[in-house]
Amino acid sequence: MSAPEGTRPPRSGPPAGRGADRRPVRPPLDRPRRAAYEAVAAVHRDDAFANLVLPIILREEGLFGRDAAFATELTYGTLRHLGTLDAILTDAAGRDVARIDPPVRDALRLGAYQLLHTRVPAHAAVSSTVDLVRSVAPGATGFANAVLREVSTLDSDGWVAKLAPPMETDPVGHLAVAYSHPQWIVRAFSEALDGDLGETARLLIEDNERPPVHLCARPGLIDPVELADQVGGAPGAFSPYAVYLPGGSPGDVPAVVDGRAHVQDEGSQLVAAALADAPLDGPDGRWLDLCAGPGGKAGLLGALAAQRGARVTAVEVAEHRARLVSQATRGLPVAVLATDGREVGADPKLPEGHFDRVLVDAPCTGLGSLRRRPESRWRRQPSDLPPLTRLQRELLGAALRAVRPGGLVAYVTCSPHTVETHVTVTEAARRSGVSVDFVDARPLLPAGMPGLGDGPTVQLWPHRHGTDAMFLAVLRKG
Repeated sequence: MSAPEGTRPPRSGPPAGRGADRRPVRPPLDRPRRAAYEAVAAVHRDDAFANLVLPIILREEGLFGRDAAFATELTYGTLRHLGTLDAILTDAAGRDVARIDPPVRDALRLGAYQLLHTRVPAHAAVSSTVDLVRSVAPGATGFANAVLREVSTLDSDGWVAKLAPPMETDPVGHLAVAYSHPQWIVRAFSEALDGDLGETARLLIEDNERPPVHLCARPGLIDPVELADQVGGAPGAFSPYAVYLPGGSPGDVPAVVDGRAHVQDEGSQLVAAALADAPLDGPDGRWLDLCAGPGGKAGLLGALAAQRGARVTAVEVAEHRARLVSQATRGLPVAVLATDGREVGADPKLPEGHFDRVLVDAPCTGLGSLRRRPESRWRRQPSDLPPLTRLQRELLGAALRAVRPGGLVAYVTCSPHTVETHVTVTEAARRSGVSVDFVDARPLLPAGMPGLGDGPTVQLWPHRHGTDAMFLAVLRKG
């Protein structure tokens, strides 16, 4: 009788005695692929975040250098391309991917990514994935082998040509399949880019690229050129504090360890510095970061404040994130409050009309940082927008209460969705009951930055500026 699928008949071995009851030992699973599988499975099973869970898995597996880089590429690449991979697997399997057992499904996703987006030879991608399936669902090895061999019959472009709707009749649907984004996000990006489908495609392509790590050299504590020399990187293209890390873990950089620098996207640096550098009449010693967690912008503002004799009040409603802000701003003139930023006027530590400069880095969908958090594109839904935009309006309204007459408020989101940007800021200003003027934000950014639009607000873009898609509006209270 033949052995059941997913098992092997026993091979000849020692006679009865030591080792006679042991099954044949297969070679151990490929450790980088196993690490990637565990990370992808945790994202889907536990709603984990890849940037948090993967470093733990790599450390537990003892993976470094090229092995860690390969596991990272498999994890993030699979998560970025998930939508298109699932469409391909549905076709190749002849059943909806949702009907495939989750452990097998995640293994197949990793295998399909290797076949379509890496230089891994097809036989290695298939065999290693079948081995992985054997370890999590032995009865599905034949199914996995058949599905992956079907996937290998076309390259990525061939699958897109087969599965994507025609560009001429359904451009949003085509771009969603071609570049692995949900249709509602493609539509939102296109609207923010004035309907330019070519530029929308370039943005989607950039979202699927591995982003560089940006460091912020804290002013007054370390010069960016010195930091760049120390890490073998290069100064940023636009932010005077940015340094591009060429590789390795930023946690191993001495200047990051001792608090002279921190990890921060160049776009985040630019919008925080724009508030600090905007011309202001009158006193300028009391700054407020109304949504400070986890502390990157508070750290930059605190370093700038230390040079100018100012002090920063950093507000964060979540206690664990408030602790992160405290750690990020240690040694800087920053006071951290674990409270709700909407309590301006009710909390004695947040009096109305008290602050000279206020930053509102509002909670948002995070659509501007999808290249860094690839799982977010599949978790976010249009239904997330109403509660988020209500919170954004409330926080911006609180900021306008907190700032003194003549003072400045910077409203920032890491999202280009027009409902979270232009609609929120205009509605909040209209409902505030105070006189508000928009300050042209373009001159507050470095000279020569391309593609800043017509003002007065600014939208940064990955494909134009190499930054996350940060939105900036600067308001002056009358």
